[in-house]
Amino acid sequence: MPAYAIVGIDVLDEGAGLAYAAVARPSILGHGGRYLVAGPTPEPVEGTWDSSRLVVIEFPDMDRLRQWYDSPEYRRARRIRENAARVRMLFVEGSPPEGFALPDRPE
Repeated sequence: MPAYAIVGIDVLDEGAGLAYAAVARPSILGHGGRYLVAGPTPEPVEGTWDSSRLVVIEFPDMDRLRQWYDSPEYRRARRIRENAARVRMLFVEGSPPEGFALPDRPE
């Protein structure tokens, strides 16, 4: 089942942010990940969103996602990012749309 890293990020130092991206991207691709969304201006329509950027990355499964996050390559990227950005990240497993069924709604 695919798994997703959903990231809210505020870049505080653009130079360090670019250095982080240069290391993070190959680590993601090397672990089977692919970017689905990398948007600079999320538009909240319900509730609040306090990040200036949103990134969604898909991995083949939760094991690969966790392997990426704990990999030496991504640990290096996190060190670069340490004082350059505020990050909120969550992991979630997903199911393909054809395998997803909503509960019946009362009429």
